[in-house]
Amino acid sequence: MFNLKFLKSIKEALDTKANLAAFTNSQALERDDFIKSLSSNELHIKADEERLEAMVRQQLKEEFPNIEKSSSYDLLVDAVIHNYKSKQLQATDDAEIK
Repeated sequence: MFNLKFLKSIKEALDTKANLAAFTNSQALERDDFIKSLSSNELHIKADEERLEAMVRQQLKEEFPNIEKSSSYDLLVDAVIHNYKSKQLQATDDAEIK
């Protein structure tokens, strides 16, 4: 009886197809969870960037009336956002160094 159980456990351990299928299934589940978490983070980042752009556009319109009709308006918005992000990154780097 002991030998039969032992042989059965060895057979299950050596069943490469079943082991590979189980491993592949577990990897697929982990990958899907990872992708969902990345997608969620990317959506939050995208929403934050859109809010920042809307705020910059509103502020520029308030400070400079009719600037949105200018041909360089979008370039100005991009430059302001780039400058803001650069300063934010620099502040983050400075905080990490201290």
